[in-house]
Amino acid sequence: MNRSTLLWVTSTIITVIAAVYQRVTGPTYPVSGKVQFAGKKFDYRLAKSHAGETDATVELRTDDASVSGTVLWKRHKTADSLQESAMKFENGILKTSLPLQPHAERVQYQIHLATNTGEITMLPAASVVLRFRGEVPLYVLVPHVVLMFAAMLFSTRAGLEFLNVRPNYFSLVRWTIITLFGGGFVFGPLMTWFAFQMWWTGWPVGTDLTDNKTALAMLLWLVALFFLKGSKSPGRWVLVAAVGLLLVYLIPHSWIGT
Repeated sequence: MNRSTLLWVTSTIITVIAAVYQRVTGPTYPVSGKVQFAGKKFDYRLAKSHAGETDATVELRTDDASVSGTVLWKRHKTADSLQESAMKFENGILKTSLPLQPHAERVQYQIHLATNTGEITMLPAASVVLRFRGEVPLYVLVPHVVLMFAAMLFSTRAGLEFLNVRPNYFSLVRWTIITLFGGGFVFGPLMTWFAFQMWWTGWPVGTDLTDNKTALAMLLWLVALFFLKGSKSPGRWVLVAAVGLLLVYLIPHSWIGT
């Protein structure tokens, strides 16, 4: 395997790891786990995101009609009183719904389980935070995801070009900027519009971390492009931009809210 192929393989591995990390730390990835209760072990998978114009469903498979459940919930980070939604047992599943909220509104909830013998438990240990949003069509979602991870691939490969004896940065930097612009500044605002009815929620109009970190990554790569010709050591600027974008990808989406 020649050096160029090895660097592409390494870049691909890093990109795949980043993609998986983004997925499992993202705001749409469910909270899952196991709980031992009433002599049985229950697996649960609770939603953190709800898309559309319907109430959000909360369900738990118990296969035990003697177990009853109530969802305790309120709007996230408010002084609201906890509200209760009784769960109905049907076909082995306890199920209820949380009322539809405005786009970007979040609610926090936990499930209170009880048996007719007096056993009780709460799950999970910490409240699940669920965010309401609009449906994002696939013709926006797919290009956004593909372009953003293409940008990660080209960015990582450009950074690893620093290891070549005779590095050639321009093409890799150009494709990094093109894919990052397409994913983050064309399809990214479209994603935000469909999900939250806003085009941009970062600086200077808001504090959304996802938009802000995308803008920071683009700024780093534009600086690297500027110094490709004006610096005696352009590789250092490219490396800084590549590391910067990787660090940006390690920050979970909407970490501090939308």
